[in-house]
Amino acid sequence: MKSVFKGLIMTFGMFSAIPTPKTWDDSGAKQMMPFLPLVGLVVGMLWWLAADILDYFGYRIGGILAAGILMLVPLLLVGFIHLDGFMDTSDAILSRRSFEEKLRILKDPHPGAFAIIMLAILFILQYAAVFQSFTKGWPSYVPLFVIPIVSRSCSAMSVLCLKPMTLDGYFNLFKPDSAAPHRVFTVLAAICAFALAWLFTGALGLIVAGVVVLGYVVAMLCAMKSFEFKGVSGDLAGFALVISELCGLVALAVINM
Repeated sequence: MKSVFKGLIMTFGMFSAIPTPKTWDDSGAKQMMPFLPLVGLVVGMLWWLAADILDYFGYRIGGILAAGILMLVPLLLVGFIHLDGFMDTSDAILSRRSFEEKLRILKDPHPGAFAIIMLAILFILQYAAVFQSFTKGWPSYVPLFVIPIVSRSCSAMSVLCLKPMTLDGYFNLFKPDSAAPHRVFTVLAAICAFALAWLFTGALGLIVAGVVVLGYVVAMLCAMKSFEFKGVSGDLAGFALVISELCGLVALAVINM
């Protein structure tokens, strides 16, 4: 039980910018993945709350600025952590090099040109999608809250189900010897996210949640294909998470057109 509680604290400490006690041990790390959707729930609810506040006071600062602030809220809440994996993976995939060279690029802490270009494209599309939904007013932006939950449920499942790309690194720390209970818990978390989406927003929320799952699967498959299906890493999981959330935002924007 102590390791489970440590896993909860460590999950928020590592995958969010929410202040938590500083603690780390390997036994707690193996309990972290089931709590990743819970991080998504907190991020999603705070994102929804921010949208309501900006919707109420938005007339004072204008819809353009309010949408920009709203786009940044989830990124600030997680400390931009997943963007690192998105940029590294984009650099590696778009280099079109051999597997060994892509792996070297993936581990290189310096961003390349492809990473910067992809980050700019990501921000433009995210802003446009958030602006489209936010300016329609309540309840058009309500499904925002479900996007981080579903994306992190998918990310947790990829860690628990897929083989790691390399035997080194911290990726292996998150996978327990018996991952079946964690997989069941994560699937139940995703089902609860879909239920909440239906409860609060009906079919609209279900469509957005479904597109997030589809976006994650496609992004992960494309990334794994680029790396010759030799496994996954934290960077690839972050890449797929970012793409899946963008897909959810774009789906929400299209529905609100």
